[in-house]
Amino acid sequence: MKMNLDDIDTPFLWVDLDIMESNIANLSSYYKSKGLEWRPHTKGIKIPEIAHQLLDAGATGITCAKLSEAEVMVAGGINNILIANQIVGQRKIDRLCKLSKKAEILVALDNEEVARQMDHLAHKNNVSLKILVEVNVGMDRAGVDPGRSTLNFCKRIVDFKHIDFLGLMAWEGHAAGILDHKNKTETISNSMKKLSETVELIKKEGFNPKIISGAGSATYQISTQHNVYNEIQSGGAVFTDEAYTTWGAKTVSSLYLRSSVTSRPSKKRIITDAGWKTLPGWIVNPQPQLLQTIESVSMSSEHGVIQLKEEDSSLISGNILDYQVGYGDATVFLHEYLYGIRNGTLESVWSVQGRGKYT
Repeated sequence: MKMNLDDIDTPFLWVDLDIMESNIANLSSYYKSKGLEWRPHTKGIKIPEIAHQLLDAGATGITCAKLSEAEVMVAGGINNILIANQIVGQRKIDRLCKLSKKAEILVALDNEEVARQMDHLAHKNNVSLKILVEVNVGMDRAGVDPGRSTLNFCKRIVDFKHIDFLGLMAWEGHAAGILDHKNKTETISNSMKKLSETVELIKKEGFNPKIISGAGSATYQISTQHNVYNEIQSGGAVFTDEAYTTWGAKTVSSLYLRSSVTSRPSKKRIITDAGWKTLPGWIVNPQPQLLQTIESVSMSSEHGVIQLKEEDSSLISGNILDYQVGYGDATVFLHEYLYGIRNGTLESVWSVQGRGKYT
């Protein structure tokens, strides 16, 4: 049965298709102009149909955060995936081996004992596991220290017969939220210097890293100036939200949540049916649209509370109010469906198949 917008009850998540498609085209064009491969991260997208759009636009593969996300994408017909995370423990490594028989899967690695277990289980499953050694370039999360530590790590794992070393992965994520452009540029430049020196060091020792993967939607415009990466993972800019707009993405916001006004306790306060269960503000607050004098936006579990600086009676209970999503990575996974809207008309309904995939 064909649906239209009036059939959808609020709150619901929607994307402006014209803007999203323009973002995809602009990102793809940018990377092609730089001679770079694009492997967009789908941790905030979670929809195989949109991943196919990215591939159709020129992406060479996609990136996932978790093994279970990659399983969903492979089931959806995606056959080239980087899992930008460490896969540890026999149960997960066995799943990784099985998935690697169905598609080309790369995975991040930063631990020798994990490499040893991967080698053993890959042999048992009659498969070779493709890995990128993750280098810590300043975020201080996962990864091997840059320089000689990475070189020595590569030397220790190179003789494993069932692990295929394809290169390095890094992520200058500690710079993503820096708002001062000079400070951000210097921070990213320091990270790229560490990575560049590491790449040159391992090359001198006979390693041939085919892939140097990294960067994100909040950093790629600076990171790509350093000619270190040959593969870029930015995916958040496909949708773009208030966070990526604040962090300097040059794409346009396309991701919104439609809510209903449920109460007008005063002329300076608007209550909507979208709280943090559907529209969180953990990283950056969502932004109500078409309201000019907003003082604050806050979310309780079931309610959005908008305080106005000046009295405004234009909205009444039952009216529709759209929010620009604050941070898509913290929002999309909460929803069963994403609705694609073009020129005010419902065109697509996608199941968020990657929601709940945390293993």
